[in-house]
Amino acid sequence: MTDWLKHAPEAARDYLQGHRLDEVECIVADLPGIARGKAMPGPKFARQNRFFLPASIFLQTITGDWADDIIPMGTTEPDMILTPDYATATAAPWTADRTLQVIHDMTLQSGEPVPFAPRNVLKRVVTAYHARGWTPVVAPEMEFYLVARNTDPAQQIAPMTGRTGRAAAARQAYSLSAVDEYGSVIDDIYDFAEAQGFEIDGITQEGGAGQLEINMRHGNPVKLADEIFFFKRLIREAALRHNCFATFMAKPIEREPGSSMHIHHSVLDESGRNIFSAEDGSETPAFQHFIGGMQRHLPSAIALLAPYVNSYRRYVRDFSAPVNLEWGRDNRTVGLRVPVSTPEARRVENRIAGMDCNPYLGIAASLACGYLGMVAGDMPRPEREDTAYDSADDIPRGLYDALEQFGDNAALLDLLGDEFGKVYGAVKAAEYGEFLQVISPWEREHLLISV
Repeated sequence: MTDWLKHAPEAARDYLQGHRLDEVECIVADLPGIARGKAMPGPKFARQNRFFLPASIFLQTITGDWADDIIPMGTTEPDMILTPDYATATAAPWTADRTLQVIHDMTLQSGEPVPFAPRNVLKRVVTAYHARGWTPVVAPEMEFYLVARNTDPAQQIAPMTGRTGRAAAARQAYSLSAVDEYGSVIDDIYDFAEAQGFEIDGITQEGGAGQLEINMRHGNPVKLADEIFFFKRLIREAALRHNCFATFMAKPIEREPGSSMHIHHSVLDESGRNIFSAEDGSETPAFQHFIGGMQRHLPSAIALLAPYVNSYRRYVRDFSAPVNLEWGRDNRTVGLRVPVSTPEARRVENRIAGMDCNPYLGIAASLACGYLGMVAGDMPRPEREDTAYDSADDIPRGLYDALEQFGDNAALLDLLGDEFGKVYGAVKAAEYGEFLQVISPWEREHLLISV
């Protein structure tokens, strides 16, 4: 066995059992969460312990254009140093040969972490927790749609065709029959996940046509963000095998619910005890402060949780999406829900994040808001025990407003990193400018001869 594989997870070693490692994909996540990097033959990877990519990849927009060059050394496009994190090695079971994917850590040539690399931003927030003797724990939920292949952007997205030959039906939440319609895709998702060593807590049908949710076990924020990063690719590949697309757009289909990435949070002390619960099982001040921090700072973090113009189409009343930052116990009309649990498992569910966000940045932003609340002792508003849809003014309703609030929150930017804030703001401003150059069908239909 190649020496470096001794440090790889058991699932990766099992995948190669009796086979030659043909290729290794050396990957990092850019700002949108797209896998960037390079592929190389397995033997060559084994002979090297670092690789290089230009830092300018973080200035690229989702369309492939570039933001204004605000990185000090960006004009000469110097390389970052990529060092493999062997603990992330996992199979790419959809390939024709035996291929492993390995996420890489990114440092500047000075040895400092690249400040605008999303994985480093999340590590920075987790380190802030550790400095206070806290260990953050998260459990993400992934929602996505399986849709018919769509190669013409001018055409509306349609649900995929199931095994009965009919399009997937909407309003069938938790229906096992609906899940069976695209069981072949789900079978591949399970098989790929098993080959990659990922544990799925469950798959359910959501309320949209062809909309599914995957629940993941709670754990280390960086490890879970890595898995979501891998899962998005895994699910897309499973869908392509069955002549359909998997989409993680926040709102892909008109008049259907959007797709979220609900994030459950708890925090442990140095003894492993959940600091949201006292010894008698009651809620602690830390629990209240975490919620208070989310209510105070999430408006400024929405630009990371809802990163595209499409993201804000999800925040629509009565479409199973949060439109507020109220909090409540077992109340799905609030943005911050406290699920039914034992005191040991007491947690706060952030329902604001869209599935289109970069998982590293979405989790980092959510954890940052709770952290700032605990440090400052922020108190939450009174709990909502009724329907909270009447409270809809807490969050920005568009990307432009969200970016303004993001840039004005000094405490949040200091925790995430000022350099990251500048790069992220520049890239998102460039994307928004690109969007404004596109005229939509709605504008042509209603304005062309009427105004």
